[in-house]
Amino acid sequence: MERPLTQHIREDRRPLSLKEYETVGGYQSLRKMLTMTPKEVQKLVQESNLRGRGGAGFSTGLKWSFVPLDAPKPKYLITNADEMEPGTFKDRILLESTPHQLIEGMIIAAYAIQADISYVYLRWAYKTAAQAILTAIDEAEGAGYLGKNILGSGYDLQMHLHTGVGRYMCGEETALLNSLEGKRATPRAKPPFPQISGLFGKPTIVNNVETLCCLPHIINNGAEWFKKLSLTGDAGTKIYGVSGKVKKPGAWELPMGVTLRELIEEHAGGMQDGLKFRGALPGGASTDFLVEEHLDVKMDYTSVAAAGSRLGTGTIVVMDDKTCPVGFVKNLEHFFAQESCGFCTPCREGIPWVEKILISIENGEGRPEDMDLLEFHTKYLGPGNTFCAFAPGAMEPLQSALKYFRNDFEKHIREKNCSYNRVKEMING
Repeated sequence: MERPLTQHIREDRRPLSLKEYETVGGYQSLRKMLTMTPKEVQKLVQESNLRGRGGAGFSTGLKWSFVPLDAPKPKYLITNADEMEPGTFKDRILLESTPHQLIEGMIIAAYAIQADISYVYLRWAYKTAAQAILTAIDEAEGAGYLGKNILGSGYDLQMHLHTGVGRYMCGEETALLNSLEGKRATPRAKPPFPQISGLFGKPTIVNNVETLCCLPHIINNGAEWFKKLSLTGDAGTKIYGVSGKVKKPGAWELPMGVTLRELIEEHAGGMQDGLKFRGALPGGASTDFLVEEHLDVKMDYTSVAAAGSRLGTGTIVVMDDKTCPVGFVKNLEHFFAQESCGFCTPCREGIPWVEKILISIENGEGRPEDMDLLEFHTKYLGPGNTFCAFAPGAMEPLQSALKYFRNDFEKHIREKNCSYNRVKEMING
C-alpha cells in the first residue's frame, strides 16, 4: 500500500532537512513542473481528480482554472493551515514532519496560477510547525527553489509564514483573507470570488495543507497513478484520524474509500473495553452523525454524502454508549457559540440560544416544547439563511443527534435529569 504523503515521516516526527528531502526525491517535481506550462499543470491536476482536503472537496485543478493567467501581478497562493476544526489534527502531522513537501506543493500551485507571492496561514498554537516551516523556507531559498528566477526558469515566488490568533472562522477562506489584511476575520460576500478578487483585491487561491502535499506526487507519477491509489472514484489517499474512546486514537494515511468500520475497528483498535460504538462525526465537529447502520459506508466524499453527512476533514470523532448525546452536542454548540464572528444575526443570536436550550435540558430544566425550538433552529440556521456556512455547519451535529438520539433528549426532559450522570455516580460510589 502506497502512502506518498507520510512515507518519509520519521518515528520521532523530526522534519527532514533539505538534503534529506532531496535524497528521497524532493524537489524533482518542481524541476519537472518547470518544463510544463501553467495550463499543462492545471490540466494534469484536474485529470488526477484531486479534491480539496480541507472539507469542501472541490476539484483543485478546476478551482485554479478560475484565476485569469493574464491578470497583472501580484497574484497570491495561500495555504490554509489554520487547523481549528474540533477533532481535526491531520495537517499538523504534515506541517511538523514534512514542511518541504508542503513548500514544494505550494510552488507547484503558485506556478499553475502564476502567483508571485505565497503565504502559509498557520494556527497560532502550532509552535513546532512554525519553526519547521521557517527553517524549510530558508533552506529552499538558499537552494534556489524560492525567490527570484527559480532554478534559472525566470519564475519568481516569495513565501512567508503568517500566524493567526486562534479563531475558527479563519478557516473560511475569505475570513482568512481579511485576517491577512489586518482586518476583522469576517467572511466576504461572494461574488466576487477570491480567484478574481482575493487578498488585497488581487487574484488568489487558498488551498489546504493536505491538498498541496499531494501535488509533488501527482506531478512525478501522473494522474492515473493518483486515481489508482483510491478504492473508489474519489482519487488518491487520505489522512484519516480517529479520536474518542477508542483503544488507539491517531491518524493514518489510507486509500480514499476505506470503510468507517475498518478505521475504527482495525486502525483505531476498536472501542475501549466495556464501551460500544454509538455514533461518530465523520469529518470533524461540523458534520452530521453516522451511526451503527453506517459502519460499512466508504469514507469518500460521494459515499458519506449519500449517507447523509459530509467527509469534511476525514477526522472521525467517535461517541460511545456511555457518553450522553445531549452533553456531547452541548459541548459542540458551546464551541460554535464562542467562535461565531457575530456578523449576521441568525448565527450571532441563534447558536448561543441553542446552547442555552441544551444546557437547560441537560440540567433537568427542559420542556417538551424545547424539542420544537431545537428543530426550528436547525432549519432556520441552515443553508441559505445565514451569511456563510458557519451556522449550517454548527447545526449538522444537532440535527442528526435529534434524528438518531431523540429518545435521549426526550428522556432528559421527561425524567428531569441525565441518566448517564446517574450511572457514573453509581459506578463512582
